[in-house]
Amino acid sequence: MLRSVLLYLSEQKRLQNFVLGSKFARKRSRRFVAGETLDEAIGAVRGLNARGMDVTLDHLGECVESEDQADKATDDYIRILDRLAAESGVEATISIKPTQIGLAIDRDLCLKNMRRLAESASAQGNFVRMDMEASCYVDSTLSVFYELSDEFKNIGAVIQSYLRRSEDDVRELSRRGAPVRLCKGAYKEPAQLAFQKKQEIDDSYVKLLEILMDSDAPVGIATHDDLMIDAGKRLIRARPDRKAHVEFQMLYGIRRDMQARLVEERYGMRVYVPYGTEWYPYFMRRMAERPANLFFALRAMGGK
Repeated sequence: MLRSVLLYLSEQKRLQNFVLGSKFARKRSRRFVAGETLDEAIGAVRGLNARGMDVTLDHLGECVESEDQADKATDDYIRILDRLAAESGVEATISIKPTQIGLAIDRDLCLKNMRRLAESASAQGNFVRMDMEASCYVDSTLSVFYELSDEFKNIGAVIQSYLRRSEDDVRELSRRGAPVRLCKGAYKEPAQLAFQKKQEIDDSYVKLLEILMDSDAPVGIATHDDLMIDAGKRLIRARPDRKAHVEFQMLYGIRRDMQARLVEERYGMRVYVPYGTEWYPYFMRRMAERPANLFFALRAMGGK
């Protein structure tokens, strides 16, 4: 029930405009969002790198409404890549939402802009992750990814374990040797498309992770759930000769104690660092994704 309410609120533009205009809300969002500027995000990256963590930068935004907006978002990401290449002591990749670079407008517009990002990242020895959004975009997202993955090896995909179709998608991605980030999913989907019960989603997650771990491609175990972390560790231990990289991935500001512990235990640990002014939908989905996050946020708002 709480998850459904929070997902509903994440789509309410009036509430979004009100919250984005609140200095109090912006300040309290900082637990989960590194800031509104690239300078602030770079500072967060530097601190995480110093603690032995890899980083992926996410310039927040989604569902642009015009080709000009999509091209501008792409230009912004290219500037991020240029900045990362120029900064000393800062290591990070980037992650983009396909609708941020035009997928909701036209598939070929997204393809054009994604190619620009892959080319720029490749020239600088960097990597681009294509996020997965709502189920209505899965086919077109994977279509763009598959077309470009024949040309570029520095791009990766995301699969959501709550979607019923994901086993087929994981098997195809594994066959292609594609880098995959596996997460649970954070959008409201109908029962005919997505598992609704936590146990079903967890069971799907472990099954998909087993398939990915049997492939020869890099795997990102994106979770804050202790049970899924334990399953990931078990699967890593069971494959001591696996050559492709495996890492845990968590979101900025969530389970910081566990992030540090995984580094101490010598597991790969990547933190997704979001920044920008369009943080409201991201923030609300993070609350919906894991109810404990809401209590973290309430504590932060209380100054604790």
